[in-house]
Amino acid sequence: MNNSSQLNRTLGLRLAVIMVIGNIIGSGVFKKVAPMATELHSPGWVLVCWMLGGIITLFGALSNAEIAGMLADTGGEYAYYKKIYNKFFSFLYGWSNFAAIKTAAVAGIAYVFAQSLHSIINIPPLLSSLADFNIAGIFYPFADFNVKFTAIILIVALTWLNSTGIKTGAGLSTALLLLLMAGIALIIVFGLGSSQSGIGAAFDLSTSNDTAITGSAIFTAMLGAFWAYEGWNSVGLLGGEIKNPHRNVPMSIILGLLLVITIYMLANIAYLSLLPVPQLEQINAAGNSIAAVEAVKVFWGQGGVMFMSILILVSTLGCTHATILSNARTYYAMAKEGVFFSNVSKLNSAQVPAAALWYQGVWACLLVLSGTFDQLTEMLIFAAFIYYGATTLGVFILRRRMPDAPRPYKTWGYPVIPAIFIIFCVLLIGNTIMQRPREAGIGLFLILLGIPFYWWFTKKKG
Repeated sequence: MNNSSQLNRTLGLRLAVIMVIGNIIGSGVFKKVAPMATELHSPGWVLVCWMLGGIITLFGALSNAEIAGMLADTGGEYAYYKKIYNKFFSFLYGWSNFAAIKTAAVAGIAYVFAQSLHSIINIPPLLSSLADFNIAGIFYPFADFNVKFTAIILIVALTWLNSTGIKTGAGLSTALLLLLMAGIALIIVFGLGSSQSGIGAAFDLSTSNDTAITGSAIFTAMLGAFWAYEGWNSVGLLGGEIKNPHRNVPMSIILGLLLVITIYMLANIAYLSLLPVPQLEQINAAGNSIAAVEAVKVFWGQGGVMFMSILILVSTLGCTHATILSNARTYYAMAKEGVFFSNVSKLNSAQVPAAALWYQGVWACLLVLSGTFDQLTEMLIFAAFIYYGATTLGVFILRRRMPDAPRPYKTWGYPVIPAIFIIFCVLLIGNTIMQRPREAGIGLFLILLGIPFYWWFTKKKG
């Protein structure tokens, strides 16, 4: 075991952009158009919500980039919050990542990978006799255990791979992302070029049930888009391993997100030009259908089903891998300061925080057992937007507190853009508490659980 405290700066701008895109594109681009169509009953308004979700996310990224450029360091927001707020709030963010945000993202994406694999090769049932076993009527750890066990195997395998070295992990991310981008490009080109495609229909703002579009419906539909855009800030967690981080971290966030917004818009135009809203509503009601698969079937028939299943496997494999790779660095940074388990502060012989990776992996596996894909994603979006808002508020705080500090990048549209994003975060958090009280309650419980742990770590440190 190598106890060196220094991470190696081996990632340039190209790989940093790849890490941003790889952390974002997972299951959302294939699945979320159906529930959004069910909420809105209008293809044009679905596209509006994808664009609004991208714009709001970009507003957050533009604000985050100023902080990332000023304070770039391993741990991302964990490092930033010490300068903006205090050590306790910084710890609470890191703890929230571990307990409710990033590990839930790993669990949720791995879950979709396992579901997609199950659709290709029928995974035999496991522990079926325990399927009804539950904890408080909320958690059913052995329901669909064959899928959950497959997700756990994936998490363990990718955790081991990432413990072998940062360049190994980044190289796999590049290969998987190239395959994914090629697959999505095929869907866009053949989908929009198909004789069955009605591109004009995709922009129709009328509703299939002749009802008016409400602000509440738009807000709820955008939750699906936000899951698809989640992960854009993860490259900041690798600040200690990126060359020239004050330039490359903010640049990679902005460039990566702009590319993803473009891809999402084109892909969803293709889906909506091939599938009418009533069919998308049926796909959503079926539960086990994926909109992208049904869209490809329109122009490629049953052969498209296998193509899409493999593409979703590649997508979720790459996103699970990228999320595991980047987020363990927060717990490493915490442990270095004595506010996490002490053995997590050590690097292995490959100069990688292997212990942090394994702590993250074990908890992610437990989260796989705890609930469904939707429960996990709704909980983590709720928790994540608390901190997205806090980071953006930091732009105002540091402009006032450190007016003369070097800023390689300044937030475009300040103060309007960051103010709009903060207001949106408050609305999203409030809406989730009212509309999804169980997921919000679980998320808040896991976040607040960090308070006694902070007391324990600091007492032990003292």
